[in-house]
Amino acid sequence: MQSSPSMLTKFESKSSRAKGIAFHPKRPWILVSLHSSTIQLWDYRMGTLIDRFEEHDGPVRGIDFHKTQPLFVSGGDDYKIKVWSYQSRRCLFTLNGHLDYVRTVFFHHELPWILSSSDDQTIRIWNWQNRSLICTMTGHNHYAMCAQFHPRDDLIVSASLDQSVRVWDISGLRKKHSAPTSMTFEDQMARANSNQADMFGNTDAIVKFVLEGHDRGVNWVSFHPTLPLIVSSGDDRLVKLWRMSETKAWEVDTCRGHFQNSSACLFHPHQDLILSVGEDKTIRVWDLNKRTSVQSFKRENDRFWVIAAHPEINLFAAGHDNGVMVFKLERERPASAIHQNQLFYVDKQKMVRCYDFSKKSDSSPLLSLRKLGSPWMPPRTLSYNPAERAILVTSPAENGVYELVHLPKDAAGAIEPTDARKGAGTSAVFVARNRFAVFSPSSQQIDIKDLSNSATKTIKPPPGTTDVFFGGTGCLLLTTSAVVALYDIQQKKQLAELAVPGVKYVIWSNDGLYAALLSKHNVTIVTKSLEQVSTLHETIRIKSAAWDDAGVLLYSTLNHIKYTLLNGDNGIVRTLDQTVYIVRVKARSVFCLDRQSKPKVLDVDPTEYRFKLALVKRNYEEMLQIIKTSSLVGQSIISYLQKKGYPEIALQFVQDPQTRFELAIECGNLDVAVEMAKQLDRPKLWTRLGTEALAHGNHQVVEMAYQKLRQFDKLSFLYLSTGDESKLARMAKIAEHRGDSQSRFQNALYLGDVDTRVQMLKELDLYPLAYATAKSSGMEDECQSILEATGFTEDQITLPTMGKALQPPKPIVPTHQANWPVKAASHSFFEKALLGEVGGLEEDTMAASNGFDHIDGAEADEGPTRDGALGEDEDEDAAGWDMGDDINVEVEADFVNVESADAGSGSSEADLWARNSPIAADHVAAGSFDTAMQLLNRQVGAVHFAPLKPRFLEIYQATKTYLPGMPGLPPIVNYVRRTVEEEDTRKVLPIVPRDIETIASVDLQEGYGAMRSNRLDDGLKTFKRILHSLMVNAVSSQQQVKEAVKIISTATEYTLAMSIELERRALSTDGEANLKKSLELSAYFTIPKLEVAHRQLALSAAMKFAFANKNLSSALSFSNRIIANGGSPKLVEQAKKVKSQCERSPQDKIDIEYDQFAEFDICAASHTPIYHGSPNAKCPFDGSLYHSQYKGQACRICEVCEIGAPASGIRLFAS
Repeated sequence: MQSSPSMLTKFESKSSRAKGIAFHPKRPWILVSLHSSTIQLWDYRMGTLIDRFEEHDGPVRGIDFHKTQPLFVSGGDDYKIKVWSYQSRRCLFTLNGHLDYVRTVFFHHELPWILSSSDDQTIRIWNWQNRSLICTMTGHNHYAMCAQFHPRDDLIVSASLDQSVRVWDISGLRKKHSAPTSMTFEDQMARANSNQADMFGNTDAIVKFVLEGHDRGVNWVSFHPTLPLIVSSGDDRLVKLWRMSETKAWEVDTCRGHFQNSSACLFHPHQDLILSVGEDKTIRVWDLNKRTSVQSFKRENDRFWVIAAHPEINLFAAGHDNGVMVFKLERERPASAIHQNQLFYVDKQKMVRCYDFSKKSDSSPLLSLRKLGSPWMPPRTLSYNPAERAILVTSPAENGVYELVHLPKDAAGAIEPTDARKGAGTSAVFVARNRFAVFSPSSQQIDIKDLSNSATKTIKPPPGTTDVFFGGTGCLLLTTSAVVALYDIQQKKQLAELAVPGVKYVIWSNDGLYAALLSKHNVTIVTKSLEQVSTLHETIRIKSAAWDDAGVLLYSTLNHIKYTLLNGDNGIVRTLDQTVYIVRVKARSVFCLDRQSKPKVLDVDPTEYRFKLALVKRNYEEMLQIIKTSSLVGQSIISYLQKKGYPEIALQFVQDPQTRFELAIECGNLDVAVEMAKQLDRPKLWTRLGTEALAHGNHQVVEMAYQKLRQFDKLSFLYLSTGDESKLARMAKIAEHRGDSQSRFQNALYLGDVDTRVQMLKELDLYPLAYATAKSSGMEDECQSILEATGFTEDQITLPTMGKALQPPKPIVPTHQANWPVKAASHSFFEKALLGEVGGLEEDTMAASNGFDHIDGAEADEGPTRDGALGEDEDEDAAGWDMGDDINVEVEADFVNVESADAGSGSSEADLWARNSPIAADHVAAGSFDTAMQLLNRQVGAVHFAPLKPRFLEIYQATKTYLPGMPGLPPIVNYVRRTVEEEDTRKVLPIVPRDIETIASVDLQEGYGAMRSNRLDDGLKTFKRILHSLMVNAVSSQQQVKEAVKIISTATEYTLAMSIELERRALSTDGEANLKKSLELSAYFTIPKLEVAHRQLALSAAMKFAFANKNLSSALSFSNRIIANGGSPKLVEQAKKVKSQCERSPQDKIDIEYDQFAEFDICAASHTPIYHGSPNAKCPFDGSLYHSQYKGQACRICEVCEIGAPASGIRLFAS
């Protein structure tokens, strides 16, 4: 279909010719009656066929839904009218009476009536409740093509091929069939003589008006929903408009444009428009007031036969030769933009309004945009410039126009803009305080314009560009049909590209670090540098999205509000009665605009996505708080926790005994498992419980499980293993009582009871075995009695040479009184918190923004910690960053030198450690410092080991405990393993202190705290200690290896940043050279990848230092970055003030070697830029970069490794 930009096809079906269409008033359903005799029921929202109804014989031309009942009616060429129930999916009854094709059928909006028109030239009214014909209207002398009830009055309008339109008054029929009331004598007489009156057609339905004006047959006629107007269309290709009063009706005007028969027409339910369709394959839209054509849409091959409007929402459907299409005439998404606590939007009357989020109040109209574009087309987008209080509005009319207007300070009513600047372009967006970008698809170019609407720069976008969006400071996002590109305006080059098809909207997160790319059925989350983070697919259309303060994206579909986390986890927040467009999410409130352009506030329960986010970020305090204060239940959250490997948390939500048992087994909670097994008492559960308890070494639970299962043999062996002889003897008696010879013999064998074994063998007539047993045990008297009983002599029996009879060993220390700690049973932080073992979980420690500690953007997942962000109430802690004079730094005491014990060969277990592992930390634990150094040299190029001495001694001392012996004797050495359950000596390994979890939760937080409080000397020591601890360490999984690599990267970045700033502070600012160097170092301090809140501190320091020294261009770039990052309102406000002053004259007084647009790293030795592509060398351990002349020297970050040395890579995990 050659479709205008403003026609939006929402659904299209393929079938035979569609002759009738009906929308359901509430559900997203549409009935389509086909020329092939089938009636189809479609869900146009999902695009699925719900049902088919096939009882008609021949084409079905008329179809209609009942307004309130689960019914629909159909009429066809078999002369029949059928009433159906879509609940029971069958025809309820058939109304017979018409003598030719039934053209249209409609339900009355109030009464139980059906109106039908037929080729038998009659119009009939039926009562569907008593299934009777109540009125036949005759008068047309050709086919009656269409008949419809008036939406309010007792009128009917009909159209016929006799070229006339008739209006019928049925008020008499209503009186006749209404409930009895007090009547006058005349009314009673009329009712008494009703049969005679009906014969002449005088009282029930009378012709009120006959409208003649068509030159050929009339195909369709329709009432206006509110005005006394009628529209008709006919084979004379004309669409005629009629007006009526109480006494007369007349033709108003004619709409000419169809060049074939006009099949159907109707009034727009909400606007002054007429829609018509015809056999010329077009849908035409007419202005009701001017009677001129507004738009036309044409199909290539299909004639149109029918058109219908949805009674409630802005949807239309048209039937053609090959099916049906559901469409809108224009977008219903209100154009809007947000700035701080204000929402600027355009309402249905094309007035600009302002909504205050904090007060939840709407303003009076600020401005009128009635003259922008077509009166029928609402503005498509709105971009707001807070510095100039200006808006940039685009409209799809006239192939795309934009308008730049300044908003008045006060809401003075709907005033017309006086200083509007207009131009052609489908997309327009502000990119700077005094610049905006305009995209024109016809010329395929982007113009960067100033506020006077003059082009300052022209950009040639990639071929096929369809739209442009704000892409961050100084950048644009360009979309094509298949790709999104990030384009730098200043450098006029493409920075990145990502294959995401059909992007319609871009939603930036509050901190500007992430963006959500919305297409019709997909949401793709990307970083500000256009790296894909996650993507999800929806079967139903996605309408809008907004980020909440915690970094969760909430998006709306046609009937739901849903959420997605950065890792792709998603779910439903709430259902919607009507489609809305989300503009902001704050705590439990979702602010949105509905399709009437009215602000709404929806309450949502964020518990589920808060809980999942806390789980992803390992914020156990937050999770515990949610569990204590909310009822988060449901199978979805339980399966989610199981999938993520947190059965112990899922256990807190479950009440079902079977599920509780499964989760308890999974997380090793035997107490709960025993309780649930007792409750359910099923053999399979006891079997699983016994197996799991045995793995834990809890033989008391194992004993209970075996007893429940009556597994006597296993019980006997368990008692043997635990040395419980009394119970073993009891098992022997039970076996005797049961008459189980095999079990008796086994128990006697376990007990070493030879007499019982011999007696049992004699009882079973197994005398040879009894004799051999007695003989081997030296029981001569018993041997003689056996010989006598069998009649043999000793000479007749030949026995093999027998040694000494074996007896089962007696337990030296019986262990049946206590369980064996075979499986590690350490509780997670979460379980400890639930058991009350963790203090300090105060309820008032919850962060203000959606209940989370604030984590900013791209760096949030780069370390295993959630801390390090700067909140509003930490401004005072960061006060030392107001810059640049003397800084009081607290100096930690020096490390205490611990003299090493003899680190010789050690014991045999220590030798095993060194032999079993390629990890340097295990060799250090064994006391083999030489081999540990050799491993570090091969793995990370370590050459300078003095900084690692404290770490070596810490590990060596932590892996042994000493028990004092007798006076004069050496102490007993006990070796502490991390592989506690391991029995194979080839796999035993030592414990390594200060594991990765401790480093992440203690040391890293200490470093962040030093950064926050401006104690850079302390912070530098802390981050170097982290690097040394991780260089000599061991982890338990590949996942922990990845976490260690992230922490190493984080510590490297902070070490570099702090080193740069400390060098700057040590410099004197006397002399231009020193001042230039200080300014450069201040700028380089902002380059390392710090947590966003800490980077804000660095940017603030650099901004103030540059501003104080008149380097206004540099200060401007730093202030822009601060504003883009967001965070602390105090810092952002300062940045805005500095920005406003710098923009007056953005020039640097002192030229420094710092290009804000270039990509470069910082040399960790000289603290100068290393531009991409220039030669460099790298530390093999921490990845810090250096100019090539530093190759071969010791790394300045870790102080251990040789720069540029060949290395195989650090080993922390031995698989």
